[in-house]
Formats: sequence, structure tokens, C-alpha cells
Amino acid sequence: MKLLNQSIRYLSVSILGIVTLWAVVFYVNMLAEIKGSIDEGLENYKRIIIHNAQNDSTILTKQTFDESFFTIQPIGKQSALSQKDQYLDTILYMQDADDEALEPEPVRMLISAFEIEGRYYQLKVANSMVEEDDLIEALLWDVVWLYIILIGGIIFINNVALKRLWKPFYDFLYQLKSFRLGHTHKLPATATPIREFTDLQDAVNMVLQENIHVYDQQKQFIGNASHELQTPLAIATNKLELLLENKEFKAADAEKVAEVYHIIQRLVRLNKSLLLLTKIENRQFPNDQMISFNEHVRRCVDDLEDMSAYKGIAITVTESSELQASMDASLADVLLSNLIRNAVFHNVENGTVHINLSDEGLKIVNTGTSQALDERQVFTRFYKSDTEKNNTGLGLAIAKAIADLYGFTIRYRFESDLHCFELHISSPQ
Repeated sequence: MKLLNQSIRYLSVSILGIVTLWAVVFYVNMLAEIKGSIDEGLENYKRIIIHNAQNDSTILTKQTFDESFFTIQPIGKQSALSQKDQYLDTILYMQDADDEALEPEPVRMLISAFEIEGRYYQLKVANSMVEEDDLIEALLWDVVWLYIILIGGIIFINNVALKRLWKPFYDFLYQLKSFRLGHTHKLPATATPIREFTDLQDAVNMVLQENIHVYDQQKQFIGNASHELQTPLAIATNKLELLLENKEFKAADAEKVAEVYHIIQRLVRLNKSLLLLTKIENRQFPNDQMISFNEHVRRCVDDLEDMSAYKGIAITVTESSELQASMDASLADVLLSNLIRNAVFHNVENGTVHINLSDEGLKIVNTGTSQALDERQVFTRFYKSDTEKNNTGLGLAIAKAIADLYGFTIRYRFESDLHCFELHISSPQ
């Protein structure tokens, strides 16, 4: 989730809590104001009724609520003297113009006592008040609209003001994602007066410069190591070949020389594999293009035809769809060659290798040893499932490095006495 959207989410939740709290406080205060205003009106109404009762004794006989909304009941002196003004919420049955019958309505009532000419009376004065249900509903909708307006305002500000504010950051991030060691010569940069962004830019560029320096040194080391190792190995190989061609050589000496020759050849393969693995990890293969795995698999199977025929291994290829991906063609050859060669070289005589190509990826199932490989170690460097001297133990490690380079997933499992390697490829964009 983007930072801007995350900010909106936090602000929305925070504002919802604040507005809800504000609505509760507002409702309590508003209800208190309404009741206070009604109570003042009841107090004034009480004084008017008592004043009129002193001049008109018929008022003292009003014992039921009607359009005047008050009643007067005679009470004893003791009750009158102990009576204090009370304000309370209650219900009265009233009938409005649009009502067919009496309906209960909430009212605010004042209960008081007064004395006229030595007689004591209890006065009840009622005044209709806003129904709390209607008040809560009206308040709820006011709060909802307030919340919608606030969120709309935040989204507008976010997409206009804040988006413009964060634009330098996203520009810098885009340049950083596009940066490639050894191929991008310009460091990411964006013009911004914001100090935090400039500090981030300086810190990132400092790290990049250090990585570029280390990368250049490593690249130079790889080139020098390749030259320095391959040259003496080539010279030693040539000299051994000349010795083996010498007819005066005894058979026992020739066997020793041949053994040394094979050791040197293994060193040559090991040197090439290590250099290739290092180049892969350093991303020194920038020539990506859309390649067909189907074509590369068919070519690899053709190349291994003599070897598979010699061991009596039957290779079958099932193509349910065209599998494509964007990657370096030479690395595609190395990846598929290592996986298929592994299935052939570590197979048994008269064994089988089945290759299945689908739109999801590649699956290679082969016969072999009756024991499963170590799933945790099978793709690590120099892991060997047998004691074969000619095996460098780097083939599957190189395949794993190539898969990781392009975001592919490679897995091994053992089921039904068969070894299975699965390569899952993301769909090409």
C-alpha cells in the first residue's frame, strides 16, 4: 500500500473516532441546553399561572391536562412545605392534528407547590420537547455528512497537495528501481527543496557509489582471475596432451599423466562454473529478450541425444503450451541444460526422463537413485549426491542463481521413486 493511501486510512479512522466523540459530547450538551431552555420556560409559566390563580379562582379547579398543559391539585400544608421544585422527563398522551388517537409524547414537567389564602396546592406544568429518537437520528445524519465531507476534503487534499509534495520522492524511487550496477552511469537525482528528501538522496547515492566501486573492483578481479587461471590451465593441458602423444611413454606413466589431465580438465570446468556463477550474481547479463523455452528444451534434448542413447535413457517431451519469458538467451541455455543434463547424468541405465512444458513452467521427472536428495542442500554449491569425480557440484547452484535472478521459482521433490525438478515462470509482461 502506498504511503499516501496509508495516510488516508489512518486519517479516516482517526477522524471517525474524533467525530464520534464530538457527536456524543455535542448531543449531551445540546440536550442539556434544550432542557435548560424548557425549564426556564416552565418556571416562567409557573409564575404566570400562580399570578392568574390569585385573580381567578376557577384556575384552581383545573385538575386535568388539556390545551393549557397544567394541572392544580389541593394538598396538605406539610406536603406543600416539603415540596421542592422538580424537573423531570415523562410521557403524556396527546393528540396532534394529524393523529387519529392519543399518542404518547415525551414532555418536560415541572412539579411545584404554592399557597393562596391559606390553602396549599400542587402545580404540574408540562411542555412538549423534541423526541430524543428524532434528535439522535438528526444528529447521526449530521455526523455522517460531516464525516463524508471531511474524508472527501482529505482525499482531495491528498491527491492535489500531498501528491505534489511527495512527487520528488516517487521520482527518485522510480530512478532507483531503474538503476543497474555496471549499466546505469547517472546516479538517481531529483530537484526538491525538502530537506528529508535531499538527505535521503545523499545517503542512497553514497551507498550506490560504494557499491559501484566494489562492483568495479569485483568485475576487474573476475576478469583477472579468469585470465590468470585459464592461461596456466591451458598451458598445462597442452603439455599433457603432448606427453600423451609421445609413443615412447610407458603405459603406467601414460595412465598417471591421463589422470592428471582429467584433474586439470575438472579444474577448467570448475573455474568456468565459478566465474559464470559470479557473473550471474553480479547481474552481468543485461541482454534480456523474449525467448521460447520450448525451443531451448528441444535443442538441449538434441544435444544430449548421443549421451542418452549410450545409457539407454528415453527422453520424452510434452508441450501443452508455449512457455516464454524475458531473459538472457545464453542464461536460458545454461539453466535448461543444467537441469536436463542433471536428469540424464544422474540417471540409471535404461532409465527415463520426462519433460513437461506448460504455461506455468517446466517440470522434469527422471529415474535415478532410490533415495531422495537433500531438499535443503540440493541447490547449494558443491553439493553432490554421489562420489563422481567429474561432477563439480555447481550445476544446480547455477540453475538456482539464474532462477533467482529472474524471479523464477525452482523446487525439488522426490515421490514414487522419481526425482522431480519444477521451474515456475512468471507470465511475460
